[in-house]
Amino acid sequence: MPATGGGRGRNRRQYPDRQRAHDAATGRPPSGPAANRTGAIRGNEVGSPKRVASADALPPYLSAHYWWAYIHPNAVRVFERQWLVNLILWGNYARLRDAMLAELGEPLRGATLQVACVYGDLTRRLCERVAAGDSIDVVDVLPIQLGNLRKKLPRSAPVRLLAMDSSDLRLSTASYDQAFAFFLLHEQPAHYRDRTLAELFRVVKPGGKIVIVDYARPRWWNPLRYLWAPVLAALEPFALDLWRREIADWLPRGAASRKELFFGGLYQKVVIQR
Repeated sequence: MPATGGGRGRNRRQYPDRQRAHDAATGRPPSGPAANRTGAIRGNEVGSPKRVASADALPPYLSAHYWWAYIHPNAVRVFERQWLVNLILWGNYARLRDAMLAELGEPLRGATLQVACVYGDLTRRLCERVAAGDSIDVVDVLPIQLGNLRKKLPRSAPVRLLAMDSSDLRLSTASYDQAFAFFLLHEQPAHYRDRTLAELFRVVKPGGKIVIVDYARPRWWNPLRYLWAPVLAALEPFALDLWRREIADWLPRGAASRKELFFGGLYQKVVIQR
């Protein structure tokens, strides 16, 4: 998924922080003043960093719109704070996390796929629920995020961290009993969102479950319908897609789903039966 060469060149000259962020995120050995502070992520626990170590490997929308939140070396230090994640979600982090955990069940049985790392303690709590002999795979295109997650989990956690793109999963068809994405879809342009959902449908077994927690369009009486929209438009340019359309619209025809709303409709949980 290459970005245009000219665009990358301009970013390197005008936004040195973005280039340092990209180098750290992709595992490229850093250069300049940051060289003694950051380095490539190594080890089989995050798959093969070399596969995502080229400038063309990152989805262009990540570098263009989310470098400050996930790619820059300072992003993890700033955003990996439970209270800050809760603040961004208007005090709803625990409620939404627990809704996801409850939907997946306890104990968590079979093979589970988490698509994209998240700030906060969701994955650690999920690992505590895994039934004996079962496990979780977590995929993310950014080794810097996988490395951060590894630090948050105990060594004994029944989890595998894999470096790959959610829209092009190098995973076997019908290999998971359930899969979930927590605040991922609103960050993706429509064509990436389509492909991510199609890949989730492909890798989950017939009879399995896909759970999505993300933004939704608030009720007319919710003041955040009017106050939060310009913030999302400025910082998360694809988020309002989920206000305009139902997640079910991006699913394969005939897919069965149910939806539950939270906090005056600003958030939703969608459960898709495979």
